[in-house]
Amino acid sequence: MRSVTYSMSVSLDGYIVGPDGDFDWSVPDEDVFRFWIDEIREVDVHLMGRRLYETMLYWETADQDPSLDESMLEWTALWKPLPKVVFSTTLSAVQGNARLASGGLAEEIERLRAAPGEGDIAIGGATLAAEAAASDLIDEYRAMVYPVLVGGGIPFFPRHERRVDLELVETRTFNSRVVYLRHRVARR
Repeated sequence: MRSVTYSMSVSLDGYIVGPDGDFDWSVPDEDVFRFWIDEIREVDVHLMGRRLYETMLYWETADQDPSLDESMLEWTALWKPLPKVVFSTTLSAVQGNARLASGGLAEEIERLRAAPGEGDIAIGGATLAAEAAASDLIDEYRAMVYPVLVGGGIPFFPRHERRVDLELVETRTFNSRVVYLRHRVARR
């Protein structure tokens, strides 16, 4: 069965976006960007909410930007054809290789897990991840922890009153002092 993963950049105090909506502190250096490229290669489909979808729309046409370096072009070549499912109550249409979710998150994940494929089902965005976590649908949490305290904003981890035991699968420290933590949900 395919794994459902939640992978995002996060401040040391646990936020993906600061209180002012800014996330410029999470711009990856070349080493971290290369890691993201390798990670996206393992994804078969990416589930996201409206805000992340709108942020990532840049990459649908980024290959037309002559200032992009080789790694950014490589990311674009992987991102554009990747199937994406957007969960939104306000959008009526999406662009690129994306479709609006036709049902709820749990049924979408169940349908995708039953479909042929071996790559991950990636979840992007804290709101969607919180919904998936509340339904115990996330198999792995992958945090790219940046050495910054932003003091508030949108939390990486969902706020619910349920204990989730995790086992550390992988860790890596980058030259930029960013630390990658990959945890698998310990199923009993």
